[in-house]
Amino acid sequence: MRFVLILAALFWTQIAVAEGNTGLITVTGEGSVDAEPDMAWITIGVSEDAPTAAEATDKATTAMSDVIARFAAIGIDEADMQTSGINLHPRYDNRPRNDGEPPKLIGYVFSTTLQVRIRSLEMLGQVMDDAVGEGANGFHGLRFDIAEPRPLQDEARVRAVQDAVAKATLLAQAAGVSLGSIHSISEHGGHRGGPVMMAEAAMMRDSGGGVAAGEVTLQSSVTMVFEIAD
Repeated sequence: MRFVLILAALFWTQIAVAEGNTGLITVTGEGSVDAEPDMAWITIGVSEDAPTAAEATDKATTAMSDVIARFAAIGIDEADMQTSGINLHPRYDNRPRNDGEPPKLIGYVFSTTLQVRIRSLEMLGQVMDDAVGEGANGFHGLRFDIAEPRPLQDEARVRAVQDAVAKATLLAQAAGVSLGSIHSISEHGGHRGGPVMMAEAAMMRDSGGGVAAGEVTLQSSVTMVFEIAD
């Protein structure tokens, strides 16, 4: 008899849990805001080769020091310049050899890159031209950005939530149920996307009228879980 009562208790507990379960609707909302950029990041490089590693290093670092000094002279803050890469590798004579000997070492190549934040887009052409004038011979990227993205990012979040609510409402109506309260909400990390331009160093000299900033897109994605009211 006691065993039967235990089974009955378990049965009614399972029924109560099942009846207490609330149906859920899970949706993902997307939101974005487009804005004109007000700053830019560029990455420039200097690469030099020489018979010895020391000579190649000295030539490249001297040229990069000249570039940095020039940038400082035109008003770029030291905090807006950061070395982003250094590389030293040997250079070989890879012409075919008939004697079976390994390639002959003929020198070394030292390269260094600098990332620069340009807070005024009006300076972009001058910065790129001055870089070439002081010895930069590599241009590795240009990215436009927003100096104060928080208000725009928040607007993208609002739009993402509105999109999720609209989707959940539509699904509930299609299913013939009522949308209940929010069970949970989570964000999947907003991010900024914008035009990224790659070019050779020779293009820097013509950058004054040949670079279009376009727009930067700030995006947000949220997942919302709603309870079904009935």
